[in-house]
Amino acid sequence: MQKPAARPGPGLTRRAMMAAGVVACALSIARQRPAAAAGGLSFGLTPVFLDSDIQLLANLEAYLERATGGPVALVKRRTYQEITALLLTGQLDAAWICGFPFVQHADRLALVGVPLFRGRPLYQSYVIVREGAPARDFADLRGGIHAFSDPESNSGFLVTRCLLADLGATPDSFFSRVFFTYGHRNVIRAVAAGLAQSGSVDGYVWEVMKETEPGLVGATRVLRRSEWLGFPPVACLRSAAGQPGVSALAAALQGMAGDPLGRTVLAELRLDGFSAAEPALFDGIAAKYAQVRESL
Repeated sequence: MQKPAARPGPGLTRRAMMAAGVVACALSIARQRPAAAAGGLSFGLTPVFLDSDIQLLANLEAYLERATGGPVALVKRRTYQEITALLLTGQLDAAWICGFPFVQHADRLALVGVPLFRGRPLYQSYVIVREGAPARDFADLRGGIHAFSDPESNSGFLVTRCLLADLGATPDSFFSRVFFTYGHRNVIRAVAAGLAQSGSVDGYVWEVMKETEPGLVGATRVLRRSEWLGFPPVACLRSAAGQPGVSALAAALQGMAGDPLGRTVLAELRLDGFSAAEPALFDGIAAKYAQVRESL
């Protein structure tokens, strides 16, 4: 298991809420522009994506290249911030990001497509505990160790941060210790192994892993489910929304369910397809972001 990252101090958490780190991250990676084949698309993937399966990535790349009619480079990074920075600086044509970065930069980003999970473009954030833990509600977690996924994850950070704001608390005042795992899988692993008493995780990832890794997920239990929120979208810069390549990508995503290879990819992802959507789908996440900012 990947060693959990050291806990950021209160200042870093505050900056994450204000998204100030994106500029610094962009500068640090500006010399590492992702390589895409000439005339092709660069498509970023964050840890919200179930990307450990090499065959899945190969199928996704093959489908997108055939459906868009040109080369596609899949670009992976460890953190949401790195992919968001590449997208905002024009170094990616599009990226599968999270609803939290999307609402933080809604003035600069446009939707390319939103996945359909169990028939809807929605998902939930879960707070999980180890199976057999005595906790019965969120208040029982006070004083324990909590694992978050990423400072810019909606399900893996913002939803729980907003819940704490409702209680007049912060992660540092409510929990004895918090840390970021930089991956929803790693949150589940941390809780299952007892490295954390609780964790904030993407409900979609937990549900899929319940099918694919039942031994691991079976060592955890869902303590709390959030309301339904907009599923992590594929986004691009607003200035790129009308470009042929991005339009071809949008059509490829929305046509995936009608193609044999596309259906294979969707089956591997446990998704039903991709749909067009309006930014209002993410109003619930935007409200949580505003509430947390007001509490700082």
